Amino acid sequence: MKTGFKPVLKSNLADDLTKHLVQMIHYGAYEPGDRLPTIREMARSFGVGHPTLREALKKLEAIGVVEIKHGSGVYVRKGQHVLLLSNPVFNGVVSKKLMLDLIEARIPIERKSAALAATSATDSHLTRMSNLLARAEENLDNDDMLTKTNMTFHQEIAIASGNVVIAQTQEVLMNLFQHEQRLILGIYGSRRKDHQEHIGILQALRHRNASLAQARMKKHLEGVRQALILWDPEKNPLS
Repeated sequence: MKTGFKPVLKSNLADDLTKHLVQMIHYGAYEPGDRLPTIREMARSFGVGHPTLREALKKLEAIGVVEIKHGSGVYVRKGQHVLLLSNPVFNGVVSKKLMLDLIEARIPIERKSAALAATSATDSHLTRMSNLLARAEENLDNDDMLTKTNMTFHQEIAIASGNVVIAQTQEVLMNLFQHEQRLILGIYGSRRKDHQEHIGILQALRHRNASLAQARMKKHLEGVRQALILWDPEKNPLS
């Protein structure tokens, strides 16, 4: 029976567990295609709670290390290569410039991911995107849930692109700047408009129209950028 599990200090974040699992897989404890132990077994072995373990596994799924098959288990993806793992702690000062820098970094990355996803996305990817937008529709008045769901939608597009570097870079940006993403939602203002733009991007992906998907993603993020440019943090401070 394969081993390699050892308790992880409870003070560590899910990111630490994510890195530990990556190291185990990288050094051969588990091979591509192998099924990992159950959630209960891994949680007990690592000495962490089920929510922490599930969060770590979701991160690994997002960056293409594992595949979670509901009703079957968690499997090591074949051909996976982990290049980046995000730092779980970012101590930068939240500012207008930082949020502009963030959105300006996202624009070229996400334009490319949308174009690639238009040809590479599987039916499963598109179904997950559709389900995420349905959840967003139900939570337009819940800022925390809406932010998380919207960012997961963008991340799903990056995963569907099939480009490992793009998917992992986006994962890093999402994890480092979670608070900033939440603030940007408040600055952008119209949750309904934001949601409709997401629906338009998904429609372009469903039609396998790379140029349209890229154009709609660019328009969407440029709109966020313009809202940030016009935002006056002194007149409209955000907590």
